[in-house]
Amino acid sequence: MNFTPMAVLSLFIPLIGTTLGSAMVFFLKKDLNPRVRKIMMGFASGVMIAASIWSLMQPAINSYEKGDFKMWLIPGVGFLVGVGFMLLLDYLIPHMHLASKQEEGVNTNKLSKTFKMMLAVTLHNVPEGLAAGVVIAGMMNGNLNEQAMLTLAIGLAIQNFPEGIIVSGPFREEGMSKGKAFLYGFLSGIVEPIASLLAILFTVLVSSLLPATLAFAAGVMIYVVVEELIPEANDGLHSNLATIGLAVGFVLMMVLELL
Repeated sequence: MNFTPMAVLSLFIPLIGTTLGSAMVFFLKKDLNPRVRKIMMGFASGVMIAASIWSLMQPAINSYEKGDFKMWLIPGVGFLVGVGFMLLLDYLIPHMHLASKQEEGVNTNKLSKTFKMMLAVTLHNVPEGLAAGVVIAGMMNGNLNEQAMLTLAIGLAIQNFPEGIIVSGPFREEGMSKGKAFLYGFLSGIVEPIASLLAILFTVLVSSLLPATLAFAAGVMIYVVVEELIPEANDGLHSNLATIGLAVGFVLMMVLELL
């Protein structure tokens, strides 16, 4: 059990995707076209759904012998606990979504609007960090190979690139300078390696819980897709573009996994 150079690289690959996407705020001369935003949000949803199935749930299920009741019980419980965990965070943490500007969580007037928007983005990125961390821990424990680890990291980076644009763009629309909008987009991605490290620490210390933690990570990712990404992508006109983006993202991630 060791932290290989590939594991370190996989830890930061998703953050690179977010950073590059956020940096696009320096090159975009105007606000992101709503149609392009819908396609990107749909694409991100497709990648996250596919990653949840092939990178997380399938390895969790395959950890047990066929016919063993734990084959469905542990992944099922882990998935539901992940959904419940995100539901609790969504209920407790005050935040404001970038598109709707609707405040959620515990009501408080002590936090600025910008900070609440940052918390919403942070809630969005925590599941991806947990997912990457659990898979890295699985590789360190010898339960998963480096290819599976790198595939998930690259898939998350691909998904994070448009997400970085989607995050920085609205901050720019709020009147922030390009530099500050980029900084907020970058900071939104910092939470991913932090969440990954926490997931690695927990999973390595309690290696027998790897199937449960894989399913847990799948649950938190699916929660974000269903609760936030898809509703925002389908809001208003041209929702079919989000569906097309989702299909492309899903197939791309599926191909990466199968290759």
